[in-house]
Amino acid sequence: MLMTLLCVAAQSLSAQSLPVVASFSVLADMVREVGGPHVEVFSLVGPNADSHVFDPTPADAKRIASAKLVFVNGLGFEGWLDRLVKASGYRGPIVVVSKGVSTPPERADEHVSARAATHKPVQHTHGALDPHAWQNLANAALYVQTIRDALIAAMPMHSAQLNQRATDYINRIQSLDQATKVRIAAVAAERRRVITSHDAFGYFAAAYGVTFYPLQGLATASEPSAAEIVRIVDQIKKNKVSAIFTENISDPRVLERIAQDSGAKVGGRLYADALTEPGTAADTYLKMFERNVTTIVEGISVKAHE
Repeated sequence: MLMTLLCVAAQSLSAQSLPVVASFSVLADMVREVGGPHVEVFSLVGPNADSHVFDPTPADAKRIASAKLVFVNGLGFEGWLDRLVKASGYRGPIVVVSKGVSTPPERADEHVSARAATHKPVQHTHGALDPHAWQNLANAALYVQTIRDALIAAMPMHSAQLNQRATDYINRIQSLDQATKVRIAAVAAERRRVITSHDAFGYFAAAYGVTFYPLQGLATASEPSAAEIVRIVDQIKKNKVSAIFTENISDPRVLERIAQDSGAKVGGRLYADALTEPGTAADTYLKMFERNVTTIVEGISVKAHE
């Protein structure tokens, strides 16, 4: 009888989903991919929302307080995290998924800030580090390994399933990585120059050979002045930028004005820091990344002033 009760209790514990919190939607999707039915994931910053200006609420503190694991990007991305964790009273593990990621080299011929080019200082609220490491698929594979290890430590009874799910997910990530390199390499190097809303694609630039001229710095808290816009238009013409891309977390009107003034084309919308709503075009990390690649390739494959 006792053994029966113990077996029932063990089965009940095994069937329970582990409540976890992820700091933003991209990371939440990765945790769901690895954890599957064994996790219940809540994303603090939801779809189409801007993590740079996120303002936590008491409800968010309660979510963290009731979690067994908290997953964060790190590299200074979540500037609001420390005070939120303190307010929640959470004492459990905080898993920094960017562990082991190398930051990309800053090279003027590959990754140039539009503001830096106008001799204006770029204001980086994240400090010296670029936190957008998931924009290189090789880094995403490292994220998955860290997520897997943390989940296995919390749920060792599911280690085989978690290992298998992580392996399958990493295989899909690596396959997309190879396809991305092939697609972008097919575009002439001199055409791989684009304008984006903010400085979120440094890792993408270093990994795949596209030059990004971001309108804003690593965060999204400020917009360029009228004088800066004039200088940026001059930079677009000087550097023969192929296309301008808006983002789902940014107001597109400034970039649309720059496109009109410069003669450059609007190449479409990119997704840097947030997924879209469930059931839409970029509602998972891999769908988001593949859509970005398609948008960029199509945008730079046609001459900017045609």
